[in-house]
Amino acid sequence: MKPPPNQALDTVILALAAGCVLLFFCVLYYKRKTDRLRDLLKEQDSRSRSLSTVYGQISEQWFPLMDRYPYDSRGFRFLGSPVDGIQFEEDRIVFCEFKSNRSALSPTQKRIKELVNSRQVFWEEFYFRAEDSDR
Repeated sequence: MKPPPNQALDTVILALAAGCVLLFFCVLYYKRKTDRLRDLLKEQDSRSRSLSTVYGQISEQWFPLMDRYPYDSRGFRFLGSPVDGIQFEEDRIVFCEFKSNRSALSPTQKRIKELVNSRQVFWEEFYFRAEDSDR
């Protein structure tokens, strides 16, 4: 015997509603999982960038001691910022910036390079007397 038409329609609606509720919880579950995975991926990316920065900083300090460095490392002075260092040679002074992998010059470093290339680097002397410090 067939159920009355209204009862069959109610059963279909109830099944659809249950399916929607189940689907909602599935979507919510997987959204939370993907959000957590996204956060973990961001943390991993941050750690990776941090390690890359540390690697670059270590390399910057050791590069003047390597065989590939074209100058006598005894004339190198490490600054760290805004350029890695200065190489003092008998016939010139060289601003040195060491890069590893895919790193590029920062805007400040690009500006310093422009100033050096346009010969906007100067020598100035400042003298301080002992009585100047009493003021």
